[in-house]
Amino acid sequence: MSSVSLKTREAGTRYSIQLLNPTIGAEVSGVDLAQPLSAEERAELKALLLQYKVLFFRDQAITRDQQVAFALNFGELYAHPTGGVDTHRVVQPIAAENFKKYAVSESHWHTDTSWRIDPSFGAVLRAVHIPEVGGDTIWADGGAIYRGLPEDLKRRIDDLYVVHDYQDALTRSGVRYPLVSHPIVRTHPETGEDIFWVNFSLKPRIVDLDRAESDALLARLYAEVKRPEYHARFRWRPNSVAFWDNRAGLHYAVRDYGDFPRVMERVLIASDDIPHRVRA
Repeated sequence: MSSVSLKTREAGTRYSIQLLNPTIGAEVSGVDLAQPLSAEERAELKALLLQYKVLFFRDQAITRDQQVAFALNFGELYAHPTGGVDTHRVVQPIAAENFKKYAVSESHWHTDTSWRIDPSFGAVLRAVHIPEVGGDTIWADGGAIYRGLPEDLKRRIDDLYVVHDYQDALTRSGVRYPLVSHPIVRTHPETGEDIFWVNFSLKPRIVDLDRAESDALLARLYAEVKRPEYHARFRWRPNSVAFWDNRAGLHYAVRDYGDFPRVMERVLIASDDIPHRVRA
C-alpha cells in the first residue's frame, strides 16, 4: 500500500502534519480538540481538510460534548435517523451490533448519507472501544480514482446517475424518504475537483441501464476503487479522532477483529448542498 512518511510543518499554518498518502490523509499535531478553536485555527484546519480530504488526530481524550463542539466549528450537525446515544442525539454509535441490526453482512466502499438529496458535508469519528489489532479504516481519494480511470470508462460514466437505496433501514427506523440518485462523478463545490462518488453499500443501481448492464459497470468501477494507490489506511489507537470531507471520496471499515465489541462514535456535519454536477 502506498504511504508517505513525510512529517513537516504545513506552510501557512501552525500545525505539523504527517502524510499517509501523497493526495489523501494527514495526521495533524499541534492542536487540542478539547479546546475551542479560534477563527484562524478553524480556517487552517478547513484548508488542510480541503487539501488532504481526511485529517487524523492522536492523543485526543475528548468527551462527547467536546467532539460535538469541534464538529460545530464546521457547520450545523445532522442527527442520523437510525438514532444516536441517549445523551446526544447527534452522536451516532458505529458498532458491530448496528451491523447485525441492519443486516449488514460485509464491508463496502461507501460515503455517508448518500441516500439524501443533500448528503452530509463531513464527519468527526472518535475511537471509543477498539481492538488491540485490526479494525482499521481506509479512505479512498475520489478525485484520484476518477483521474486514474481509463478514458473509455470516464466517457462511459461522465453523465450517468446512480441510485443509493437505503429504504430498508429507513423503513425500520420509521422514516419515509424518496429514492435519490446522484451523479457518479460530482464536482467538489469548494475545490472544483471531479470526484468519483458511489456508495457501494446501498445497493447502487445506475439510472437508465438494465440491471445486468448496471451491475457489470459497477463491478468494473469497484475494481478500480480497490486500487491501493488511492488509499490512506488509518490504524486506530485509543483517543484517536478522524475528520473527513464526505464530498471528496469513499471509506471502508475493515472488519478483521472477529467478535471484539469495537465501538466508534460519529458526528455528521450537515449538507454539502450540491444536488447535481456542474461543469465549466
